[in-house]
Amino acid sequence: MADTLKRKHAGAHGAHKAPKLAGAGGGPGGKMSIAQKMMAKMGYKEGVGLGKEGEGIVNPIEVKLRPQGAGVGAVKERTEQYKEEQRRAAERRGEQYEESSDEERKARRERKKKVPGGGATGSGASTPGGSRKVKTKYRTVEDVQAAAPGLDLPPQMLHSLVDATGAQTKLLTNFGGLMTPASAPTDSEAEKIAKRERLELEAFIESWHGIQEQKIYVEEHEGQHQVEIEQEKEELEKLQSIMELVESLQIGRFPNNAAATVGSSSWQGTLEKLEKLQSDHKHDIERYDLTEAAVSAIAPVLKQHMANWDPLENPELLVEDLQRISIILGVAPKDEIATVSGHDPMDDAYGKSRRQKSTTSYESLIYTVWLPKLRTTITNWDVLDHGPLTAVVEAWRPLLPAFIYSHLMDQLIVPKLIASVQAWDPRKRKHHHKGSNAKSAQPHTYIFPWLPYLPPYHLDPKASNGLLVDVKRKLRSVLEGWDVASGGLPGLDEWRALLRSELDHMLVRHLLPRLSLYLSTTFEVDPSDQDVTPLENVLKWQKLFKADVLDRLLVAEFFPKWLATLHLWLVTEDANLEEIGQWVNWWKQEPLKDFATHPLIVKEWDKGTSMINAALDLLDSGAPLTNLPPPAAGPAKPIAKQMAKKLVAPPPASRLAPMEGMDFKDVVEAWSAEQDLTMVPLREAHPTTGLPLFRITASATGKGGVIAYLKGDIVWAQRKGDRTMYDPVGLDEKLVARAEGK
Repeated sequence: MADTLKRKHAGAHGAHKAPKLAGAGGGPGGKMSIAQKMMAKMGYKEGVGLGKEGEGIVNPIEVKLRPQGAGVGAVKERTEQYKEEQRRAAERRGEQYEESSDEERKARRERKKKVPGGGATGSGASTPGGSRKVKTKYRTVEDVQAAAPGLDLPPQMLHSLVDATGAQTKLLTNFGGLMTPASAPTDSEAEKIAKRERLELEAFIESWHGIQEQKIYVEEHEGQHQVEIEQEKEELEKLQSIMELVESLQIGRFPNNAAATVGSSSWQGTLEKLEKLQSDHKHDIERYDLTEAAVSAIAPVLKQHMANWDPLENPELLVEDLQRISIILGVAPKDEIATVSGHDPMDDAYGKSRRQKSTTSYESLIYTVWLPKLRTTITNWDVLDHGPLTAVVEAWRPLLPAFIYSHLMDQLIVPKLIASVQAWDPRKRKHHHKGSNAKSAQPHTYIFPWLPYLPPYHLDPKASNGLLVDVKRKLRSVLEGWDVASGGLPGLDEWRALLRSELDHMLVRHLLPRLSLYLSTTFEVDPSDQDVTPLENVLKWQKLFKADVLDRLLVAEFFPKWLATLHLWLVTEDANLEEIGQWVNWWKQEPLKDFATHPLIVKEWDKGTSMINAALDLLDSGAPLTNLPPPAAGPAKPIAKQMAKKLVAPPPASRLAPMEGMDFKDVVEAWSAEQDLTMVPLREAHPTTGLPLFRITASATGKGGVIAYLKGDIVWAQRKGDRTMYDPVGLDEKLVARAEGK
């Protein structure tokens, strides 16, 4: 193998020796070199090509240098080694190797000769004698005209030429020597003229085709332009018709004081013209701003009647007339608005108006003329007399823009209702006053008639602000100060449909503790002189609570006393068991007859029966009745806390872990939310401790209330008389009262 690596390879035009591998020389006695040993380890065998199958080269690659300055192709660069390797590769594929490009061309010529007919492939029909010359085909003027229909050649086109080769152009009558250089002979004069005429004819034909394409383009667009012209004529006629109708709506054409009479012929004529403009050009109202023209026509009449209008006496003034032209005014019914403008009318529902850059002329007219009249009327309006004002809202609501209706409800009517609710004092009975006023009237009597007209956010008891939120706050305040002995709060059950579960929470948190305290302090079980008035006062609230709530109240406050009295009676020496049995049946059939089937109450009655049976067993056994075991004590937790825990749904399992890690600030915020209070950070710090200050308030604006900071698990509230001092307070009703500004 070493001899192979050292072998010289001859090459044409001075081939060079192949480079030797480092350490390739063999030692004496046929010892292999380092390179031979390395190649032998990799599986190489002498005389066999490289690669797994021996398909690679056998000899090293030879390099053939080109002479200095010679370009590519100046010499044949294929070496003998390359040809030898290509020959071996061809033999492996079963092919014959052609050594040079000359030999390849010769072989191709030999293969072509073997083709029948001896002609070139694809050259047309062959003859036995060999290939023939292809005949040049020419087109006549008639052929050209047939290929280009409508083309008319000038009659003198092929009979006259203009010589433009010199300084001046001239018409040639003799074509001798035309376009022939004086120094060299060329084709005949006739061939030159024919060639020149052919080129001009081809250019003429090409121009003809371009003109034909332009003609087609013009014909196609001619119809389109004609349609556009017809449309412009229709638009012009439509605009002229609109201008004629608008010009007829001149404001100054009302004779004398005719505008003051709504039913006058001039006013009715104006409405008829506006109706015609509205029906004939319904889809062009926004395009040509026809609303402004309509408003200009009705503005004098509207202003004149608004000046003397009493909304509560005549709520439907001008309503019918304005509804006739509601489309052109931009306040059409919902289905017509969607048809004309494509706007979704639900976007304007409940006072939620669209965003727009400026108001329309009709909106400005209503805002500046109609709304001030309603503002003055509502200022002096008695909320108890709701009928006339609801009639005004009912009649004008379809004609009011969304933002004006929202302003009417949120800024005028609802504040008036809230003020009446806040002034409500149910402790002042009607017979103490002459007639009825807002302080004594039940709020639902004058708020419920407004429910169909109030936006939804005023009817959400869980919202941050709104009419129902103020009602809930007032009810809570009334319940905290209500004398439970006087019975149920009048009208409280009427709010259940609106407040829903919020009413149950309110009763449990603010009324149930007071009932429990009242029953535990004023009621006693005395068989000799029983007074059931406190129990009856508590049972007056029965229809407001769920059944299980009062059941638990009785189990916590009534039955411990009743069982204790029964036990005391049984252990006395002169106890009459028959009289005791009648006493027990009286409690079941008279004061608590409505609870006879309630499971919790039945369980307590069973305890009393078991105690009596145990006393009978002691008598039968001869044991003293003093051995009768006393009844078990009542529940340790107050009933209000039990029911509050039951009403408040437990948090999901996934949220139990974060609740365990709540800090005191989260606890105060949760308590504030339960009390309908807001805890607002002030971005200030306490001057001494450096702790952040908060404002706890019942106001939705974040003002008022009490300023406090949190230190550890204690709330430090600002002292009323001295703002520099802070006192520890508890999360109780006193803090709620201070947050409400009381």
